[in-house]
Amino acid sequence: MTRCPVEIMAILKKRRLSNVEGDFYVDSTCIDCGTCRWVAPESFDASGDKSRVYHQPVNDDQTQRACMALLACPVGAIGSEKKHEFKLAQAAFPDPIEANIYHCGYHSKKSYGATSYFILRESGNLMIDSPRYNASLIRRLEAMGGIRYLFLTHADDVADHDKFSRHFLCQRILHQDDIRTATREVEIQPQGKGVRSMDDDLLLIPTPGHTQGSCCLLYRETYLFTGDHLWWHPLRHCLSASPRYCWHNWGEQIKSMELLTQYRFSWVLPGHGQRVHLPEIKMKEALEQCIDWMKGRKNAA
Repeated sequence: MTRCPVEIMAILKKRRLSNVEGDFYVDSTCIDCGTCRWVAPESFDASGDKSRVYHQPVNDDQTQRACMALLACPVGAIGSEKKHEFKLAQAAFPDPIEANIYHCGYHSKKSYGATSYFILRESGNLMIDSPRYNASLIRRLEAMGGIRYLFLTHADDVADHDKFSRHFLCQRILHQDDIRTATREVEIQPQGKGVRSMDDDLLLIPTPGHTQGSCCLLYRETYLFTGDHLWWHPLRHCLSASPRYCWHNWGEQIKSMELLTQYRFSWVLPGHGQRVHLPEIKMKEALEQCIDWMKGRKNAA
């Protein structure tokens, strides 16, 4: 069995009391990013303002998913009392979502556990937002053909973008309004609110609101990568946004949501929150309902 290959280890003495007895556990350093709950939903759920193990894995598949959640955790808040073979879990990232779309895993504390995605494309592979720089992930990405573009949806989720840029010599993309000291050398800095084509199958859609330079990326009129602009709320079963974590302008974010109603897509893949796949008609209805809810929150403020 291999030693757990993570930079930060969970501490057994900090094991949360809400965990069920057994091997895997979440400790009190959890930041409630929710990653483990959708990487391994058969083992992890929410308890208060943190995650916990509510059901111990009972077969090899569930054990591997729990190990993947452990690797993905941005703060090393997941641990195991037993030793496990992590090679299969490491090799499982990037984790296929659908067709040529992948979840990179290895979430970063620098972006509060935001999700990074990878698109395998004949014209050049694309990463959306930056995961934690990890040697195992780097080897897997190299085997898949490397990275041509690193699309950064907004200023919050850039994490280890500079390390990926130096290793893969990829072209980074970040809207000029979200450029900060750590990102001033980003190669491509779109300006203004104009929607623009990055390639035949890629559309960059400025969606200011959460931050001034927030942007969504639409791939093949199917997959919408939204950063922190829009996500699926698992408890309310709807698309959602957050006035509490709107750093720029809530009214602008509503306008940006209305802009998205002009486009076709059936997937929402966010940086924070859960991803969701709905029929196009249902997705548009859910987006319109989200806009109505957001306007109500604006009027109540």
